[in-house]
Amino acid sequence: MKLNQFIIASLVAIALLSASCKKSKNPVTPTPVAVTGLQLTANATLGNIITDNKGRSVYFFSKDAAATSACVGACAVTWPPFYQANPTLGTGLSATDFGVITRTDGTQQTTYKGWPLYYYSLDVNAGDTKGDAFANFWAIAKADYAVMFANAQLVGLDGANYTDQGIAGTVVSQYFTDPAGRTLYMFSKDTHNTNTFTKADLSNNTVWPVDEVTAVTSIPTVLDKTQFTTITVFGKTQLVYKGHPLYQFGQDQAIRGNTKGISFPTPGAAIWKVVNNNTTAL
Repeated sequence: MKLNQFIIASLVAIALLSASCKKSKNPVTPTPVAVTGLQLTANATLGNIITDNKGRSVYFFSKDAAATSACVGACAVTWPPFYQANPTLGTGLSATDFGVITRTDGTQQTTYKGWPLYYYSLDVNAGDTKGDAFANFWAIAKADYAVMFANAQLVGLDGANYTDQGIAGTVVSQYFTDPAGRTLYMFSKDTHNTNTFTKADLSNNTVWPVDEVTAVTSIPTVLDKTQFTTITVFGKTQLVYKGHPLYQFGQDQAIRGNTKGISFPTPGAAIWKVVNNNTTAL
């Protein structure tokens, strides 16, 4: 090789090496994926769960039975509220199920079927579900729950406070709701897997509507799925828990958080009661 050619080749090699070194010292930082919305994400244990578009899980809080958030102050540090204006939605999620509430501090929070959504601060990686069933108050958010559970003071049709046994008392009680937070009840005169209240012509179904489901789909892990089944009542598929057919109360007006049926028709008689983990099987 001639001297000039050798010199040129050497200079080119040095230039390429220099450029390579500069690239290695100054790598291009990828742009972080922005949170734009929510999607269904497959989980090996829990099935399809709701996550943000980065795969981070969101949760329901059982104390949010009414249309407000009960997780404030230090609670909201551990469980940061999720909010995204006009969120993008993945397949299997419907925009009609989402809403927004204004929290007591003036900030906004996204809701799903009326349940405010939260992250859990100890979920570090996409797919983490460490908050599910935490303290028996939290549930991973899902789109296919057959029931949900709530924890609140029960207030009867008469405006008085009641326990889950249908007697007067001031105490926070667990009780089951439908997926949208509407309270579920059992009828004390029913027998095992048998609805004795609903008439064949359904003329009293507006007073105590049967809790209709298509099937026993997902159940929060705080509850025992094996205790749920269904029966057919005059063409309607009614959800059953521990042998008790489940109903809603017409005068609750399909409003989440209402528990007026606990004192109907006679306060303290406990003819209609809420159901929970402590309910005795028929």
